[in-house]
Amino acid sequence: MSLKITDDCTSCDACVSTCPNTAISAGDVIYVIDADRCTECVGAEDSPQCQLVCPADCIVVGVQESRDQLQAKYAALHG
Repeated sequence: MSLKITDDCTSCDACVSTCPNTAISAGDVIYVIDADRCTECVGAEDSPQCQLVCPADCIVVGVQESRDQLQAKYAALHG
């Protein structure tokens, strides 16, 4: 499952530096997550780090993906 950021985002910037895949960036109004780069931290951490640090609790499941798909995506990104 790649994650997405809802409109409740306060653009606090807390999530950006925690992403091991650099999948989070500033959008026009709120931050956005690139689904092609988001692995929910599979391959790097035990749980999604962005969700742990988000004070607005606005990072939610976007696209359903299996753990194997997320691991393969992580491997492709990090070789």
